[in-house]
Amino acid sequence: MDTLRLDQDTIQIEGAPQNVKDPKKALILSLILPGAGQVYNEKVWKLPLLYGGVTTAVYFLGFNNRRYQEFLVALEIVREGTEPSPFPNLNEDGIIRNVNYWRRNRDAMYMVFGAIYALGAVDAFVDAHLSSFDISEDLSLKFEPSIEPLLANNSSIGVSIKLRF
Repeated sequence: MDTLRLDQDTIQIEGAPQNVKDPKKALILSLILPGAGQVYNEKVWKLPLLYGGVTTAVYFLGFNNRRYQEFLVALEIVREGTEPSPFPNLNEDGIIRNVNYWRRNRDAMYMVFGAIYALGAVDAFVDAHLSSFDISEDLSLKFEPSIEPLLANNSSIGVSIKLRF
């Protein structure tokens, strides 16, 4: 918000810093649609990473759920005993172990999906907060070669790190 202040004979205009993002808006956008907060923050390069993670989680969630359903049906068939087992090498205990295994994997993928979704929202929120962080030309970190004298007529060669602020 721009404000105009008149103090005696001095005019001072204060304005909001340019290109500052609203963290709350970035968070809400990212919660509504994954990646929308990154687009708002103008960090579009993060979208393939986010959607790659979401797509992978959804794929494995579906895979684990299909296997869980297959073993659940097989367990019902074995318990009824009316038709041959779809998994003849497994007894009822083996099928129960597989049902539990694939259910745990499916449930874990729900948590992974939620974590990726939340991570995208947190990333958008933090990135919007850091949009007003001042990075001026005065900040620099330099690696330079250096030669340090040791004892008489000896020296060592190395790398020095210089931080200028």
